[in-house]
Amino acid sequence: MPVHLRPSAPIAADALLPGDPGRALLLAQELMTEPRMSNHRRGLWGYHGHTESGRELTIQSTGVGGPSAAIVIEELIELGVRRAIRVGTCGALDPQLGLGQLVVVSGALADDGTSQALGSRGVIEPHPALTEALRAAAPEAVAGPVASTDLFYEPDPTARERWVEAGCIAVEMEAATLLTLAARHAIQAACVLIVSDTGPADARQRLDDEQLEQRAREMGRAALAALEG
Repeated sequence: MPVHLRPSAPIAADALLPGDPGRALLLAQELMTEPRMSNHRRGLWGYHGHTESGRELTIQSTGVGGPSAAIVIEELIELGVRRAIRVGTCGALDPQLGLGQLVVVSGALADDGTSQALGSRGVIEPHPALTEALRAAAPEAVAGPVASTDLFYEPDPTARERWVEAGCIAVEMEAATLLTLAARHAIQAACVLIVSDTGPADARQRLDDEQLEQRAREMGRAALAALEG
């Protein structure tokens, strides 16, 4: 029995992984016919149910950052998850990315302590077929590598430049951990993200809550289509 997740409903082989518990609830209501809460311990809300097509699905929040995500993902794998898609947010590094743009992750730069502690260096790639399914389900999305970091409020003024020089188009906090653990346990994993922030820290622009909720619904439908495709 996992230490942190205590499921009161089944765990499906397919899972969507938002960081935010509120987004887990939103997507459960959007994508499942009769969602049941499967976990509420430690504020990590999770849901189980069936989609309109009858597919069994788990939606489980991971919390913020690699350490929390690593615990949740390890325990979900123990409980039977075999395909997982991170459905989260990111900050734009490429000035061509606009607020609300969807990004399908083609690779995650391990610039965070968790994925490095798990043995990753450089860019970790997602599962190719699942990623292609995401691209087909969200043709308006931009595909590219992202940087995974430990800090939302990054004090290092050179970090952004370093990520851009590495070819990253956005920055987030959990993708490298998911992809590292997926490779370690031989499961399929991919990531799709909403650009929620643009610009440097001193001139940051951010999606408002209503816009973010709408884009999250669209992202969730695309991720589900990738799993069902």
